[in-house]
Amino acid sequence: MGTVVLSGTAVLVVLGFGDHAYWLAAVAVLFLYVRYGRGSSSGSTPGPAGTGPAPTAAPTTYKAYRERRDTQAKWERRYRRERGL
Repeated sequence: MGTVVLSGTAVLVVLGFGDHAYWLAAVAVLFLYVRYGRGSSSGSTPGPAGTGPAPTAAPTTYKAYRERRDTQAKWERRYRRERGL
């Protein structure tokens, strides 16, 4: 993968002598490769969107877990009652 990126960057640099926009594209390709493409485990890459609630700064307590569990159970009972299940 690295050789493809470097080859593509070299081509963009050569084309950049005719049109300077290609140099900007070469810089953008290198930036994206360094930032996301090398398999870096820096943890700065965002996760997939919509995977659930955002993590909180404080660790989750058992009390908060029970409250969420009880709220979920309440909604499930309400759903069953309204749907007649």
